[in-house]
Amino acid sequence: MYAVIISGGKQHRVTVGERLKVEMLKGEPGQQIDITDVLLIANGDDVKVGAPVVEGAKVAVEVIGHGRHDKIRIVKHKRRKHYHREQGHRQWFTEIKITDIAG
Repeated sequence: MYAVIISGGKQHRVTVGERLKVEMLKGEPGQQIDITDVLLIANGDDVKVGAPVVEGAKVAVEVIGHGRHDKIRIVKHKRRKHYHREQGHRQWFTEIKITDIAG
C-alpha cells in the first residue's frame, strides 16, 4: 500500500514505515501529525485518485527531528565587468516517519 502526498509544494510517494525529509513542518520530535493533502491511495489493484485530493484520506506521520540540508552555493559572475557575487543557503527540513495510511 502506498500514497502520494503533498508537503511543502512537493509530491512524495510514501509507504508505511518509510522515513523521509520534507519541508519544515510545525511539530515537536515525537509528535504525531496527520497529512490530509493526499492525491492518491493505492492498495494492490484498488486505486483511489483524488480531484484534487482524496476525500477522507489521511496519512499519519511521526516527527523524528528537524535540521538543515547541506549548503548550496549561489554564484553570479559576468566576465570582463568586475562583477562577482557569492551567496550561500541552507534549507530547513523535518524528518518524518510514515506510521499509517488511511482512506
